[in-house]
This record gives sequence, C-alpha cells and structure tokens, in this order.
Amino acid sequence: MKNFNQIVAEYNEFKARGLKLDMSRGKPAADQLNTVEKLLNVVTKNSECFSENGTDCRNYGVLDGISEMKRLFAVILGVEENEVLIGGNSSLNLMFDAVSRAVTHGTEDGCKPWSKYEKISFLCPVPGYDRHFAITEYFGINMINVPMNPDGPDMDMVEKLVSEDETIKGCWCVPKYSNPTGYTFSDEVVTRFAKLKPKAKDFRVFWDNAYVVHDLKETPDKLKEILSEAKKYGNEDLFYEFASTSKITYPGAGVACMAASRKNLDRVINSMKYQTIGHDKINQLRHAKIFKTYTDIEEQMAMHMELIRPKFEIIYKIFEQELAEYSDISWTKPNGGYFFSLFLPKNTAKRVVQLAKEAGLVVTPAGATHPYGKDPEDSIIRIAPTFPTIVELETAAPLLCCCIKFAIVENITNKS
Repeated sequence: MKNFNQIVAEYNEFKARGLKLDMSRGKPAADQLNTVEKLLNVVTKNSECFSENGTDCRNYGVLDGISEMKRLFAVILGVEENEVLIGGNSSLNLMFDAVSRAVTHGTEDGCKPWSKYEKISFLCPVPGYDRHFAITEYFGINMINVPMNPDGPDMDMVEKLVSEDETIKGCWCVPKYSNPTGYTFSDEVVTRFAKLKPKAKDFRVFWDNAYVVHDLKETPDKLKEILSEAKKYGNEDLFYEFASTSKITYPGAGVACMAASRKNLDRVINSMKYQTIGHDKINQLRHAKIFKTYTDIEEQMAMHMELIRPKFEIIYKIFEQELAEYSDISWTKPNGGYFFSLFLPKNTAKRVVQLAKEAGLVVTPAGATHPYGKDPEDSIIRIAPTFPTIVELETAAPLLCCCIKFAIVENITNKS
C-alpha cells in the first residue's frame, strides 16, 4: 500500500497533465450514434412520407402516434398495441408531463388534483436516478428513501408505506438495469408491485423501463412484464410505463412512448389534445422503416453491446488492480444498462469527486443518487463509462482510483 506522500505525488502528476475527461452522464459515444446513419436517409422524398394505413406523416394529427411505432414498442415492452402512446423524443418529457398532469388534474375521477393536498410524497428507491428526483423536487413533492437491493426495492417497506399512508401518491422505478446500480427487479419484486394495495386511490408507479433492450451480456437479465402481471390482480391502472429509442438511435432525435391501461391512456390523450396537435410523425416513420421487426432491434443493440461492453470491462479491470487492497470498496457489475455504482467508505465520495474535478475528470456529483442530492453516508458515486473512448478510460479510471486512495487516507489522517 502506498503511503500518503506517494499518493499525493501520483495525484499531482495527473493534475499536471491538464486532462479534460468527462464521465458525468450516460451519453452514447459517437461510434454508437454512427451505427444508425441510415435513419437519416430512409425517408428522402414526399412519396415515402406515408404510414402503413395511408396517414400523411407530414401533416397534423394522429395524437397518439402511428401504428407501426406503437406495434414496435408493444413488442419491445411485451404489452398490447392499444396500451401504447407515442410521444416526442424524450421519455423524461413524458414522465414530467405525467407528474404535471397529476398535479393539476389528478390521476383518477373523483380524486383531487395532487396540488390540492396539503402534502404528497413519492417513494424513491436509492441509489436512484437523479432526474427522477429532480422532477419530484421541482413540483414540491416530498421524497421518501427506500433502500434498493440487488433484486429491487425493499418491498416490505414499499408495501407497508403505500398501504398505510394516503399521502403517498407515487413511486419511481427503473426496473431493468436500474440507474445507477444496474440491478434488475426479480420476478417476486415485480409481482409484489403488481399486487400493491395502496391506501391512495390516485397512487401511480412510474415504471421507467429505459434499458429494456440494453444488454451487455449474451445471457441478459430477464424482467417480468408489469402490465400483464398487474392485470391478474386488477391493478393495471396503477402503472405508467415509459421507454424510448434515445439510446437505441439518437438521444436528441429518438422516439418515446408511454404504456398504460386504456383507461389511463384515454385520460392522457384527453389532456394532450390541449397541448399538441401531434408529435413528429416523420421521425416515427423513419424509426419504423429501419426497425420493422424485433430482430432489427436485436441486431442494432448487439452492435451497441460490442462497443459498450469493453468500456465497462476496462474500468472493472483497473479497479480490481488498483483497489483490491481496500476491503471496504465495492462496485456493481450489471449485465446491461449504462451505469454501475461505486461504493466507498463513509464520508469520502464528495471529496473524491472534488479531487477528480481538480485533476480534470468530471464524474457524476456525489449525492446525485439520492433525493435532494443528499447521500446520508456520502459513499456512493455513479460511474458512467459509455461516452469516453477506451483510451480516455485508461486514463480516467487510474485517476479516479488515485483520488479514492487520496480521500481515504486523508479521511483517516483527519480522524487521528
């Protein structure tokens, strides 16, 4: 084990290199985006701008999306075509709208808008997704931490809270390759969600299935489909499911969807008709033309796997080499998704992020994995390997390890 002076000297060497490295967000790299250049050329003239039922995609209308795109998402998610609504390019936008709609107009006939309650709360599995937490914080919704286990959220806690507390109106979930741990909900956890008996009639689970086809292994995790499971218990109205092609094609020009019961979708569409006269159907048509079957999706994601998997593997390898001597450091190794979680000794994560930034490496802020940006243990960092190149990661990972060692030894020194 290196002494503190040796670690400081190594850190200063990194700092002197004037590095500019970024692992702060789970963005696709340029080589991933290049795999779908055909998306730009598949519709090139007016005669190609018609959907399979003759809809002119250049014009207004078709508020809930063209049938080809509904059918594609239905296959991806394992739901019925009439349970799918197509949005714009962002599933996060659909989630924001769903919360906003609930705040102003409620989720159920006979129930007040959420804004009319003195207090409402959301359950937030932690570690979790910072943008989910940002939406609820924006609307002034109280957030309650629920521990995230390798098989999903602590369901004993979820069941107890929603059955006893009528102020709890929602729960965030990333059920497959969860952001940021990479955990996938077990069949048991999915079934327990499907069987929930919330005290609040207007309770909804926001099921963000962002990584449903984003595997990193030939033997990927399997996720039980939530809507069909919930129907067994008469609970299909409890769920809003979201997905998009943002990390399949172009994040800035993908297609998003919401899947839900017909009752829920009819309520959403009734609101949307005041909001828009239709989303970008040309973009929907482009996607439908290059992804005619689920096999086309599988082939596309196989290319992504070959580009992304080595990035995860190089960081794992460097962490194992550099951090093996620290028994109180661990990290997840998911079978898919865009992130993994790094678990550090208590009260070191913020310092690691600060040291990394000062040496030219930007990582996700410590605390981003928890509501209000407050990790009570100050011990978790989300690692996002997809955007940098392999060469950049071969520098970024050792630098991050150096910052970790620096923070740990410094923390021990300060305590003594």
